[in-house]
Order: sequence, then C-alpha cells, then structure tokens
Amino acid sequence: MSATETAIRQHTISLYVSNKPGVLIRVSLVFARRGYNIDSLVVSSGHDPNFSHMNIAATGDAKTLDQILKQLNKLVDVVHATDNIADRVIMKELLLIKLSCGPEKRHEILQIASAFNSEIVDMSDTTITLEVSGDSDKLDKVHSLCSYYGVVEMVRSGKILIAKGEKIT
Repeated sequence: MSATETAIRQHTISLYVSNKPGVLIRVSLVFARRGYNIDSLVVSSGHDPNFSHMNIAATGDAKTLDQILKQLNKLVDVVHATDNIADRVIMKELLLIKLSCGPEKRHEILQIASAFNSEIVDMSDTTITLEVSGDSDKLDKVHSLCSYYGVVEMVRSGKILIAKGEKIT
C-alpha cells in the first residue's frame, strides 16, 4: 500500500440523490459500515424538487473512500456521488457565534466583526451575535479570536459547495 492510499485526510463528497424518506439513513450506513466518521453533513433540495444535494465531509484514507464511493453509486436513490477536489469547487460554511459582550467590550468585538466581514445579527445589553461565512480556516480564526470574549453559544452549518465553471456538482 502506498503512502497516498493510507494518508488520512478530509474528503468532501457531494451526492445528488432522490428526495425520498430513508435516503439519508442508507447513505450514512455506507459510511458507518466502513468505519468512516461523518464530520459534516448538509442536505438541501435541488433545483428539481424530486432530488436533493448532500455534501458530506469525512476524514479517512483514500482507499476506503474509493470503496465508499463505489457503494454509494450502487444505491438506487443515488444519481451520482463524487469526491471533490478543493480547487474545482467553491466551498463555504456559515458560523453563528454569540458572545458575552458588555458595553466596555462592544467596540473591540465590532472591530473583529468588521475585519472578518461579519454581519451583526443580534445585539442585547449583554451579548452580541455574529454571522460569518467563509472557508473552515476563516471560521476557526473567528472562533479562536472570539473565545477571549466568552462564547455563549456557537453553531456551524457544515460545508456547502458547488462546482466551478460549467461543471455540475
């Protein structure tokens, strides 16, 4: 086995599936049977309401992923499943982060929000909630910087993606 087959890395898999009950469980079972943990999962309806897009981020080796893709493509409700290469897709996440924020720290937090092109979606006497979109590294940096102020609550959307150019995801 070569080093590239055994190297553990994060894969981002996109699936185009029938929009029917039970499809999600059948897809997730393929990962579970191979010992792959799903790090992120986003499902949304497609342009055609009979189909949905699934974006799955999972960490593991390339050889096991190849077997998973073959099994996914054999499922009746899967139109196609592909592992995406980062430079061929546009990939984003959304972060909502609520910070403990009294009036004395508000100016500092507003500067951080501005630096990361964040939107302030809620503000109270004691908290401020930011909406940030971007790649995983950007969201990790925002979380790290905001941790100093006291994170009350945080939610991330998972990765959404679309193929660049004329290619269909």
